[in-house]
Amino acid sequence: RPDVALPVMDVAELIAAARSGNTRAVGRLLSLVESDRRAEVLAEVGSVTVPVIGVTGPPGAGKSTTIAVLVAAYRERGQRVAVLAVDPSSPYSGGALLGDRIRMAAHINDPDVLIRSVATRGHVGGLAAAVPAAIRLLGALGYDAVLLESVGVGQSEIEIAAVADPTIVILNPGAGDAVQAAKAGLLEVADLVVVNKADRDGAAQTVRDLKFETHVPVLMLVAARAEGVGDLVEAIEAHHRADTPARRAARARAQVLSLAQSRLHAHPELDALAAAVAEGRCDAYSAAESLITGSVVDSR
Repeated sequence: RPDVALPVMDVAELIAAARSGNTRAVGRLLSLVESDRRAEVLAEVGSVTVPVIGVTGPPGAGKSTTIAVLVAAYRERGQRVAVLAVDPSSPYSGGALLGDRIRMAAHINDPDVLIRSVATRGHVGGLAAAVPAAIRLLGALGYDAVLLESVGVGQSEIEIAAVADPTIVILNPGAGDAVQAAKAGLLEVADLVVVNKADRDGAAQTVRDLKFETHVPVLMLVAARAEGVGDLVEAIEAHHRADTPARRAARARAQVLSLAQSRLHAHPELDALAAAVAEGRCDAYSAAESLITGSVVDSR
């Protein structure tokens, strides 16, 4: 049963329990991939791919509502869906995430819908290290799609593009969202742009403005009423069908660079090297080389 309490189990036993529908086992495995036991879990699950759909955009654009109606659309097809929220500030546990968001409430008790937060704390400037591992785990556990939501602003939104395909940018009519999205670089990573709350005044003009700013498809949606969801799902599937080895390689490259950047931010020598550069004891080029290669810099 999904809610059965778990005894102490090794990773293989947890995976077996998770595959038989025990949601507690899934939660425990996701906690392990956020810990120093990540490699142990990944060695057991092997290499499995799963479609990852990124959803990002400014606060208040309707990301959670859009995700909720996408989850409903996939569940109507009998697919198992996981929602991972990349949270830049604090971790949540299992089903507690998004529990206060009315639009997600319908899915909280569905055993075939997983809702989970992945904290990015400690990974400033790069992708949360646990995200690619969590996605791989979920694919191995039989989830058919992963929806990846950025609940923050700034870098965490851009980083979604390193693992998601497509990356969907949600905007609202008017209010300068199109211009702000362009300035923030969001449109550069968008594979699909969605104007949510399209029943509001100014929606058509916002769509026209966006078509000048980006070459990707621009769709209209009223997520609160599930209007336009069918078109969005079709656009997602069309994007998947058009995937190429070159695009997959580009995503992998972005992912590797992002994770490497996270590692460099946490490098134990970074502060000492920065102090040496600030005090003129060595130059930034030598310090950067030292950070990457581990070589010793003469900072006398």
